[in-house]
Amino acid sequence: MSTTDWAVLFCTLLLIVVYGVYKSRGIRNIDGYLLGNKSLPWYHVALSVMATQASAITFLSAPGLAYSSGMSFVQFYFGLPLAMIVLSISFVPIFHRLRVFTAYEFLEKRFDVRTRAFTALLFLIQRGLSTGITIYAPAIILSSILQINVVYTTLFIGTLVVLYTVYGGTKAVSYTQMLQMTIIFGGLLTAGVLVVYMLPGDIGLGKALHIAGKSGKANAIDLTFDWNNQYTLWSGLIGGFFLQLSYFGTDQSQVGRYLTGSSIRDSRIGLLMNGLLKVPMQFAILLIGILVFAYYQYNSPPIFFNKYELNKIENSGYAAQVDELKAEHELIFREKQQQIHRLTEALDQGDEAVIADVREQLRHADAQAKEVRQDLIALMQENDSLADTNDNNYIFLSFVTENFPKGLIGLLVAIVFMASMGATASAINSLASTTVIDIYKRFVSKTASERGYLSASRAFTLAWGIFCVIIALYASKLGNLLEAVNILGSLFYGTILGIFVVAFYVKRAGGRAVLWAAILTEAIVIALWWSDAMAFLWLNLVGCAGVVLFALLFQSFRYRLYNTRRS
Repeated sequence: MSTTDWAVLFCTLLLIVVYGVYKSRGIRNIDGYLLGNKSLPWYHVALSVMATQASAITFLSAPGLAYSSGMSFVQFYFGLPLAMIVLSISFVPIFHRLRVFTAYEFLEKRFDVRTRAFTALLFLIQRGLSTGITIYAPAIILSSILQINVVYTTLFIGTLVVLYTVYGGTKAVSYTQMLQMTIIFGGLLTAGVLVVYMLPGDIGLGKALHIAGKSGKANAIDLTFDWNNQYTLWSGLIGGFFLQLSYFGTDQSQVGRYLTGSSIRDSRIGLLMNGLLKVPMQFAILLIGILVFAYYQYNSPPIFFNKYELNKIENSGYAAQVDELKAEHELIFREKQQQIHRLTEALDQGDEAVIADVREQLRHADAQAKEVRQDLIALMQENDSLADTNDNNYIFLSFVTENFPKGLIGLLVAIVFMASMGATASAINSLASTTVIDIYKRFVSKTASERGYLSASRAFTLAWGIFCVIIALYASKLGNLLEAVNILGSLFYGTILGIFVVAFYVKRAGGRAVLWAAILTEAIVIALWWSDAMAFLWLNLVGCAGVVLFALLFQSFRYRLYNTRRS
């Protein structure tokens, strides 16, 4: 990056941190630290909820996912608007009325302390691991730009986020997220316009999308019902609904965001606005990845998008073999480029026979290019067994740093940093609040002063921050980060949601029945995932339904056993 880009990046990040610290000054108690004194208006709630979900992973991995697999991932969010309606009607008024700090306090009132502790533990495991992945995402950026090992950049990013979260608590998080999302929306719009502008003069937005569609990338809707297909209309509407309902309704990183609302009305409007805006925003981000794909049909793409790993193999004893693979890669691209020009002409003329022939030729060229990449990856692994051989998360970053004008590169990199800071800070804050309220205050120190709990909150924020940084150091082995986070969530969210569904709607089920139902269901969910029995989104439905059914079964069995003993 140029000096201008570094200046834009530094000033933007400094503005965010200073603004958050300034707005959160004067915090004196745990209510202000964890819930921002429940004083934030609906637009703060809406932007904070969106920023918590839209981490750096969204802006790094989603365009790369669209580039590699097409638009099908957008179906993942189809259940979101319906989930926001259900939450606004049922969850929000209950949480506000009970004046809880965390979602899990309610479970002790409804069941018992064991169910509360078990659910909080599931959340802490899932959110702690996921937050480590969100810290790793911006570390990729610095690693690629500075050409240094990602371990050092991970430590830097983690330290930066943890320090300002420890100081400001949820109020710093919420205020900075509002400013972050404002800048993010503007930056994304600019990025989309620039990608279209950089296409050849006779290739506009419509034709670029048409070319991507003929290459199999515009597959936004899949109507087939297939348990093993990750992204279909049905997995998104059904499995995605249960995932989003659990994430926004029972995950403290999100519950903590809308509990900061000054009223039930503000929390509801904030959630509903998130439901309205999230799908179009995600569609736009994926669309940028499709446009990047169209750009690389006319311009030679890198043989490998992770510059750090590519430079490492280029300067190794395998340099000669790498040069041969790069030459072969370039030759395949030249042949493919000819076919793309044929496709462009055929689209203008409406010649379906030529279009069909070109699509077949492009499939053959793509297969050849993948073989060359696999040969390169094999060399990387021979040279360094610990090499990061998945470059999906680097595609958009590589495109931006190679093609965008000075200043804008720094702004877009800052956007990814801000997204990471917002999501990571929210998550760490929620981990700390759950630990303090559901574990420390409940089991360790029941009579401490407000200042004592505030100090404990800051201490646990620091401790969880360190844990998440440690997890981030191992995140490179997980492949596409966006999918990794959602798979991890699907392993736990269904079970957690099932516990809350029983708490809200199944009045005759008791704490012991629910606890054993949750333990059994979680074991089944993990077994199904381990055996690769179905696409991960369906695990959310299995988890929720399993807890409800087993809880009813166990409660019925206990009731019959009790009556038998009495008689």
